[in-house]
Amino acid sequence: MAVPITAIYVPEDDDWAVTVTGGGKSLTARAPGIIAARDRVDQFVEELSAEAKGATVVHLLNGSALEFTAAYMTARLTRPEPAPIEVPEPTAPADASAEAPAEVPEQPAPKPDKKPKAKLTADIGDALTAAKPAAPQPAATSSIKVTAAASTPAARA
Repeated sequence: MAVPITAIYVPEDDDWAVTVTGGGKSLTARAPGIIAARDRVDQFVEELSAEAKGATVVHLLNGSALEFTAAYMTARLTRPEPAPIEVPEPTAPADASAEAPAEVPEQPAPKPDKKPKAKLTADIGDALTAAKPAAPQPAATSSIKVTAAASTPAARA
């Protein structure tokens, strides 16, 4: 039969005292936080597990497993507050002209290397028809015969 192991957590200022009892033994330790205390309990359980194979560990805070779980999960999921960002105060330069941006001299405009190859016209349609003579179009000769048949019994009558 599996022997239960009980881990009792007691807050003491910023530290935590843990007592692990199981298999007729009792181990006690202190840890700097609830997460470290839980890790220490895991180490104690490994020491006791040789004698108590398949043991169930019950973690209690103020006699409640739910209260321990809430405190432990809060500590695990809470992110540490980031340090405040310090922004240095801008200082006035001793010589205001020393930090003035330098002016960029005006650049000459680049000269075109080649002339354009084609002239653009105002109406592209005129340019296309003037470039090619119109080819004769073959005459379309087709006929379609359409017959209507009644598809419903009411239309056939």
